Amino acid sequence: ESDMAPVLVIATNRGIAKIRGTDYKSPHGIPLDLLDRLMIVSTVPYTAQESRKILAVRCEEEDVEMAEDALELLTRIGMETSLRYAIHMIMAASLIAEKRKSAEVEIQDIKRVYTLFVDVKRSTQFLMEYQGEFMFNELDKEDESDSDDGDDDDDDDDEEEVPSAEQSGTEDSAAHMEED
Repeated sequence: ESDMAPVLVIATNRGIAKIRGTDYKSPHGIPLDLLDRLMIVSTVPYTAQESRKILAVRCEEEDVEMAEDALELLTRIGMETSLRYAIHMIMAASLIAEKRKSAEVEIQDIKRVYTLFVDVKRSTQFLMEYQGEFMFNELDKEDESDSDDGDDDDDDDDEEEVPSAEQSGTEDSAAHMEED
């Protein structure tokens, strides 16, 4: 292959899955001829020490001074939620510390950011808990309309009732459709 051939990095957590557009199954849902040409690198989650080191480097890169106990809390948050969420918290906590006129991010800054910005798990939990109160809660409305009234508004029933253009004149079928 050419030196100009692209390097493709694929990340997946799928097991044996159906290849899209086919009836075949393969590892990761990737066609076998492509899978044969890949180098598979398995990964493991970061340890707490590795996460702490990544967060410390990120603080250094963003010129954020962080107290050791605040870094420890940020590491714990990163392990429980996601490292991406913890990394995003660094700059927000820095801004809160700056507003307090502090040169160093402390635990109270991390806690404040944690209350202001939710992670995916807490956001999903909130949506599940309060889904009935949202303006566009389509899931419950569809379930209620299908089970409450006996009249189905499916298009399948309408197709059977509407005569085709060959059976009756075009004007008749258009008039019939307007009545529905």
